[in-house]
Amino acid sequence: MCGRYALSKLPSELVEEFEIHTSESLKNLLALPALPADWNITPTRNIYIIREADKSRELAIASWGLIAPWSKSREEAVKSQSQAINARSETVDQKPTFRSAFRSRRCLIPADGYYEWATENGDFPLKQPFYISRQDRRTMAFAGIWESWVDPDGEVRESAALITRPAVEGLAKIHSRMPTFLPEDRWDIWLDRSLRDANEIRALMELEQPAFGLAAVPVSTAVNSIRNNGAHLIKEVDLDDHLTLF
Repeated sequence: MCGRYALSKLPSELVEEFEIHTSESLKNLLALPALPADWNITPTRNIYIIREADKSRELAIASWGLIAPWSKSREEAVKSQSQAINARSETVDQKPTFRSAFRSRRCLIPADGYYEWATENGDFPLKQPFYISRQDRRTMAFAGIWESWVDPDGEVRESAALITRPAVEGLAKIHSRMPTFLPEDRWDIWLDRSLRDANEIRALMELEQPAFGLAAVPVSTAVNSIRNNGAHLIKEVDLDDHLTLF
């Protein structure tokens, strides 16, 4: 699973990197509140997503954790979010909470990197946190889905979940799951809302090397507390039995 991640990029940097250059998208961007740099993003917090709008890419804000469409109150909505921050790639097209969004409301979720805590899969201390990012320092693009829900007061609330898959290679020595990453040449078709065939969509998530170009480093347990934030959280620390994963 992925329950914490980091993003320090400015909206202007995301616009450049994800090529959000249409006049309408840039107009919408001006009305978008800027989110602060965050090295410890937690579920239900507002996050950036990239989605399709009028056949072009749009930078938008949604809360992390998909709100079940049938939620009847804000309390139900928040509860459903906490249980739906991740969707499994193996069943995302089948689960009632996710299947409609998977077919018609897909997005990219940008991240500098994400955190995972060691399980019994490897030789690391149990619950040792690791920070995983691209070796070239470019922004990650998690495969995601988004949903729109109207609360009892008529306010539209947009939410999103990222899609996870079985971990591979060195990452599997830390945890059994990892986010699904999408390469740039698949962004357009992933975001295309006219593509609704579940088998074709699932095929977009199949990569020969799902963990290519990633690096994992052990970091301080300070990230365990949601009260802690700052770039120091992603700084590598020494382990007695440090193992180079990549």
